[in-house]
Amino acid sequence: MVFSDSSTNQGIVEQTRSLMRVDSNQWPTAKIVASANNYHDCIVGYAIGADKNFQWDDTNHTKLPEGTATLTDGQSDYSFLADEQGNSIVTLLGVSILDTTVNKYVPLMQVDRSEVDVAYFGTKDGTPTSYDKIADNIIRLNNLPTATVAAGIKFYFQRVGSYFVAADTTKAPGVSPLLHRGYVISAAYDGALTLGLPNLGPLAAEKKLEEEKMIRYFSIRNRDEREQLRMRPINYR
Repeated sequence: MVFSDSSTNQGIVEQTRSLMRVDSNQWPTAKIVASANNYHDCIVGYAIGADKNFQWDDTNHTKLPEGTATLTDGQSDYSFLADEQGNSIVTLLGVSILDTTVNKYVPLMQVDRSEVDVAYFGTKDGTPTSYDKIADNIIRLNNLPTATVAAGIKFYFQRVGSYFVAADTTKAPGVSPLLHRGYVISAAYDGALTLGLPNLGPLAAEKKLEEEKMIRYFSIRNRDEREQLRMRPINYR
């Protein structure tokens, strides 16, 4: 479903106003943009939280969810707040270091500061082999690099979705088409709530159904993964 299509009246904008029974003066496009982006955040947040193995990314992004940064001589701390297109990074998935002898990236092991000798972590010279997340999207290497290398560090991540703007027409949400109707319902609900429209109740019920559909969609998404039996952890307390 495209964002806006005045020729067919089947876009998110047109369907939202139709459900609300209003025109563009009563409910401007900018209002629908805000609601659609808020709902997109809801879907992205749920997708990232529910999908641990088959990583999700907005299909409207034109770059892969990975980036590089300069590995700096003597610097142990690095932050990764946005991708190369300015999209905010939600969570880091992994970090690699460039091995210049073979020109390949070598994955670093993630450790927790409670499991290592914090006093010496990130204070000694040497080739980094592991990293600790010391804050959201901020890492500390276990060893201090001994040379500055352009694109010497590679990071993998999940990020926010690709947002709508008022001028969008043919752009569709970067999620499964099965979830597109939720944008219409959510935007219409926001408008009905703001304007005090009489169909607020039915829209609230429809919004709940769309959210339940979204949850079911992500719960059965990984059909290509084999189910495996795992031992249940033993609690010795």
